[in-house]
Amino acid sequence: MSTTAFSLVLLAGLIHALWNIAAKKAGGDARFAFFTAFVMMVVWAPVGAWVGWDVVPHWGVREWSFIAGSGVLHVLYYVTLLRGYRRADLTVVYPLARGTGPLLSSLAALLWLGESISSTGALGIAGVVGGVFLIAGGPQFLADWRRVDASTPEQVEQQRRRHAGLRYGVLIGAFIASYTVVDGYAVKMLWMSPILVDYLGNFVRLAFLLPAVLRDRPTAGSLWRQQWKYAVVVGVISPVSYVLVLYAMQTAPLSHVAPAREVSMLFAALLGGHLLGEGDRWLRLLGAVLIAGGVMALGLA
Repeated sequence: MSTTAFSLVLLAGLIHALWNIAAKKAGGDARFAFFTAFVMMVVWAPVGAWVGWDVVPHWGVREWSFIAGSGVLHVLYYVTLLRGYRRADLTVVYPLARGTGPLLSSLAALLWLGESISSTGALGIAGVVGGVFLIAGGPQFLADWRRVDASTPEQVEQQRRRHAGLRYGVLIGAFIASYTVVDGYAVKMLWMSPILVDYLGNFVRLAFLLPAVLRDRPTAGSLWRQQWKYAVVVGVISPVSYVLVLYAMQTAPLSHVAPAREVSMLFAALLGGHLLGEGDRWLRLLGAVLIAGGVMALGLA
């Protein structure tokens, strides 16, 4: 992976961790997803218009099909992510999702996009996956499976949240893998602009999310007043994170970029545990070290 692509992925990882923490603190649902998509549409309109003015008129069915597919996958991912954050800890849902996603997308890139990977790259992916397992509380999951009954109500609630985090994390990871492959193909094979793939896909997200707002406009208005600060943070910085990754995909193998994105776990393990008061910090720090080693291996591959 080139130094430029590696630097883009590192910066994207920090931004990605920050906006996920903001989304977790918002505690929103599909209406919050609409708020963030609306903010993104407004704030990034000048950039979208500037990049797409001479390009979009020449697009055909193939390009618009990828935009539509990307938009649908992203909205399914985001709504499921917000629901997972309401029902489980960020430091369980986030790493499981981020670990499952690149593993699946790397396999897809190797099988369908004709990419290859060295032994160093394979070790890097293994390090990332192992670190994600620790950050997500993997040993505790194994203990839960061996223990049928919890002894206290607190343990029951902890088990419930971990199991919910497991389910949502894996499902979200599948959506991440899907949109990563679709968007990666669009920017690598069709040479579509990463900015336009993300910005125009956002209009698809808005269309799918609008009914959730219109069903109960007074409640949506009340939620906006409560959540607008978080919506602005997510709507402004989340596109930067993903567009950086898409640019990295244009110059580096998707099977390297996707796992390297999990450097965001380094930031989420520290920031999420501190800001959100979620435990097992030392185990998660050990997982973060494994991820850091895996990411460095991918950078050298």
